[in-house]
Formats: sequence, C-alpha cells, structure tokens
Amino acid sequence: MNTRSYHYVVYWLYFLNIGVQIVNICLETRPQNGGLIDLQELRNLLCQRHKATRESVSEDDCLRAISKLKVLGSGFEVISVGKKKLVRSVPTELNKDHNAILEMAQTNGYVTVEEIERKLSWSSGRAVDVLMSLLEEGLAMIDDGHRDGKRRYWFPCVSPISATSGSDQKN
Repeated sequence: MNTRSYHYVVYWLYFLNIGVQIVNICLETRPQNGGLIDLQELRNLLCQRHKATRESVSEDDCLRAISKLKVLGSGFEVISVGKKKLVRSVPTELNKDHNAILEMAQTNGYVTVEEIERKLSWSSGRAVDVLMSLLEEGLAMIDDGHRDGKRRYWFPCVSPISATSGSDQKN
C-alpha cells in the first residue's frame, strides 16, 4: 500500500469511528430529545468519550462524519433551526411550521399555545396541530405543572438546559 492509499484509509477509518459514535450517542439520547440533538451537545458528548485518548473532535469532524452517515438512508443529517445546528437521527421531515416553533423555543426551551398565537400570529388550531405532530414524533414533552396553569411544550433539543451539564431541572 502506498502512502497516499494509507492516508486515505486512515481518513475513512477516523470518520467511520466518529460516525459510529455519533449513531450510538443519537440512539442513547433519543428518549430525551426525540431524535434531534444540538450539534454542540453532540460534540461535547463525543469529546467526553475521547478524553481517554486525548483526541479532540471538532465540529467539522462531526459534520464530515454525519455526511458519511447519509448512506444509511434517511435520518442522519444536520439542519439549521434559527441560530442552532441540530443533528436529526430520525426520518422525520420538519416543515417551516415545525422550524418556527423550534426556533421560538430556543429562548426558554419551551413554548405555550398562547405565545405561538401572539408571536407567530397563528390560530389556536394551527398551533395545536403543529405541537401535536411534534409530540407524536417525540420531539416535544408536555409540562402541566406550573402555577399559572398554562401547558408548556418543552423541546429538549433546543432547551438552554444542556444534558451535558448534569442538570435536568426546569424552572
């Protein structure tokens, strides 16, 4: 094997290894995030796994590995929602309404029907329909435990409370 071929094989093996770890992390975190994970959170989890080898995994490494995962079929891709890059590991297609709500949820990690009606000028029916589809896909969670009695729809994939911080409290 010549030097060029060797480097090519090492290149592919590196990204294959990162890709396998990305798949594992996505499967492990799916019950919490419904198959959407913030790219930075994914990178942090990968870096934690690489501490033993002292390798640092860059955002670009993650993006390249994810692009290689597309051969597995629908599911693994990077999508932009507002200011965030999210890794999608389920074959759910998000439309502009889903993205609008996910972008809105980036502020607090949750939305209410009333906020959606006010900020997006949507009817209650439209807001509820989109939220129900996000719930069915496992991307949102309902929280009915607030003093004001308003139902909150939490989105772990965009919540400012990161799973890597060890905190799972909601204010």
